[in-house]
Amino acid sequence: MAMKDYSDEFKADAVALYESTPGATYKSIAADLGINRATLREWVLRDRDRRGVAATAPSSGGQMAARAGKTVPSEDPDERIRQLEARVAELEASERKLATERDILRKAAKYFAGETNW
Repeated sequence: MAMKDYSDEFKADAVALYESTPGATYKSIAADLGINRATLREWVLRDRDRRGVAATAPSSGGQMAARAGKTVPSEDPDERIRQLEARVAELEASERKLATERDILRKAAKYFAGETNW
């Protein structure tokens, strides 16, 4: 199988998408982008080395576990506010992920449209 050559911009976008997605796994992001999981992992590790950031273990998906439990809104106003703030933060993270994916797809579409010389 031939190795694909990805642009530095695509690599940077893929790393940014992984880093900005709470609870993300290499497998899920790589599948979304259509690349190999190990390739994405290598890009992320190289970027972290370049920035001097220590590699961290993937989170256990605390937000996903909270969503799976479907917490019941509390009667206590302070607790309800905390629950709503957590939900807002989760939705904002999701929006950032979707915006990054959209930007990557736009760039890919421009790239591939420029490569077709039929």
